[in-house]
Amino acid sequence: MKELQPINQHVLVELKEQKEEKTASGIIIPDSAKEQDNTGVVAAISQIENPEIAEGETVMFKERAGEELEFEGKNYRMVPYADILGKIIETESI
Repeated sequence: MKELQPINQHVLVELKEQKEEKTASGIIIPDSAKEQDNTGVVAAISQIENPEIAEGETVMFKERAGEELEFEGKNYRMVPYADILGKIIETESI
């Protein structure tokens, strides 16, 4: 089994599966025309001292940050740690 480990203060973020989008008239919208989703689940973190995120957490990163790649059939984005804007957490409603 292979594992992709980020280095040089990068975070490997697993992206959600993109569904094919069509207009009402049946025209397929290409990926290049879609708005990019800038959230995902942290799959791995390079050796960073006291990171504020952990594997398994959902994070939001800067639009168009990092490099999109495919590894072992899954879509990822390798994002510099500095481009992580925050983590998305579940809270109880008041």
